[in-house]
Amino acid sequence: QIHLVESGGGLVEAGDTLTLSCEVSGGTFGSMTLAWFRQAPGEEREFVAAITYSGGSTYYGDSVKGRFTISRDDAKNTVALRMNSLKPEDTARYYCAARGGYTIVVLPIIPGDFPSWGQGTQVTVSS
Repeated sequence: QIHLVESGGGLVEAGDTLTLSCEVSGGTFGSMTLAWFRQAPGEEREFVAAITYSGGSTYYGDSVKGRFTISRDDAKNTVALRMNSLKPEDTARYYCAARGGYTIVVLPIIPGDFPSWGQGTQVTVSS
């Protein structure tokens, strides 16, 4: 069973940079497509970023493209999300998700594509 634990959230000001990390245990990390989603109160869970099992391709939601960067460290079984130029509308709970099996990415990327989820970490951006 895949287990994911997010960390790195907090309260920041608009324009700041914050990096989230997700530690993954169980399963075969090198076979996993990994993603970040976020969910604000009263809103649906929104795709933020994904990275393929090889690390060769990355995908981003339109609202974060050019500001956020996803990366993976296969030696440490972690996936990170570096968030630059944060805006108040980035305020949400951020979730790490994983899917094993060396699968290809099919667009659009939706929460239902991922069977394994962390508990999330809260990011709050003040104006």
